[in-house]
Amino acid sequence: MKRFSLVAILSVTFAVFSASCLLAQGPGGRGGFGGGRDMLNALRNADGAIDLSKASGEIPDFILERVKSADKNGDGLIDAEEEQALAAARGGRGEAGSGPGATTPDVPKGKMRVALTGEEKANLQALRAKTVQDGIEFLKKSQSSNGSFSASPRVGIGPTIIDAIGLLRAGVKIDEPVLAKALAFLEASVHDDGGIYSEGMRLSSYESCLGLVCFTLANRQAGDGRYDKLLADAEKFVRGSQYNAENGVSKDDEYFGGVGYGNGSMTRPDLSNTQFFVEALREIGADEDDQAIQDALVFVSRCQNLESEDNVSGRTTSNDGGFIYTFVSGEENPAGQEVSGGLRSYGSITYAGLKSLIYAGLKADDPRVEAATNWIRDNYSTTENPGLGKKGLYYYYHTFAKCFQALGVATFEDKSGVAHDWRKELIETLALAQNDDGSWVNDDRMWYETDANLVTGYVLIVLSYCAEGEGEK
Repeated sequence: MKRFSLVAILSVTFAVFSASCLLAQGPGGRGGFGGGRDMLNALRNADGAIDLSKASGEIPDFILERVKSADKNGDGLIDAEEEQALAAARGGRGEAGSGPGATTPDVPKGKMRVALTGEEKANLQALRAKTVQDGIEFLKKSQSSNGSFSASPRVGIGPTIIDAIGLLRAGVKIDEPVLAKALAFLEASVHDDGGIYSEGMRLSSYESCLGLVCFTLANRQAGDGRYDKLLADAEKFVRGSQYNAENGVSKDDEYFGGVGYGNGSMTRPDLSNTQFFVEALREIGADEDDQAIQDALVFVSRCQNLESEDNVSGRTTSNDGGFIYTFVSGEENPAGQEVSGGLRSYGSITYAGLKSLIYAGLKADDPRVEAATNWIRDNYSTTENPGLGKKGLYYYYHTFAKCFQALGVATFEDKSGVAHDWRKELIETLALAQNDDGSWVNDDRMWYETDANLVTGYVLIVLSYCAEGEGEK
């Protein structure tokens, strides 16, 4: 697998670069970076509209002119409706980017519950089921006519895959219209190389890993092998996205074992994409000794803030056992650096890292697992993404739930000795966070969590891991 030179990478157009960086840790993109999108977000006024009068010379003309074209009433503001029309005009598959679910305006939403009743607290599984059903009903109403959710040239098919996974894990049948239409839309994104991805987005590895999980769940429910060929081709594509010996990368290379957003040399590896890669392989039935998973373990270990024989990155300084986003190509990390230097561990990626260690067969007595578990004990929270606050909160919840399910524990004791029923706490937290239309949304824009479609999909996945007895040892 040949890596492009720095000059070649920098030659990629600004438009393509910004499009590939939108959704960071869950749905792709770089933490803290958003290219042209971030530039436009800086122009928003208190009502969330883009104020063209605030535009400066820092925004490329071709972006500014495209945005100005959406100002149909000539008031110098791009409101939510005009922004939605702009997204639709930029193209996509079929009607992707159009329809009521194409974008979710950043507007205040009323909460469905201001407090839990005694009856709800006494029967949390019933509350979970009701909360999930309300989320499903929201997605039925927000889905675009072509079956997608928030699909556009800005975000690709990632939100649609996440919503489809959420619906499948919530028990929705594949012949129900909301899921049947979503799966049909995603099938249209299957390419001749086996990948399941958006055209021209450079998110092919990320989207294909999610797609592999999605169609595995659908195939399992169908029971008739209808997606067997699709899955075989997608598995081949996904496996080919890893930096490994088969692709000409040696173990002493810092890229070894990792996976990035796109297939091939255009993207550097990071822990978020690598954890999705490992998860996809485990979902299709690969065991912990699978060579690709063991190769991924090398990269995962090097993303841990832990001095050990498994971490030869030379970049560990905090030694706190948590994880960072990536240590290659400029050491990107949403949580920044420690005062003393080195990249700061943070919540969502530490849960992703620990989950990956477990999927690779490491046990509780392995120093890497022990150190990561202790970091979580020191930073346990169901109200914030430790190290990032509200940023990426719902991506955090989804790695949190998957990790504890992989650990196979019903309760978890924090550093103060308090035993947490993590399922109970997640159900209560998410029930209170639900909007009166059945959706969830983050007030913080990071990683596109102001999109209610995306976030609602995350929550359906999270709550599926909160079913009573799910994954317990």
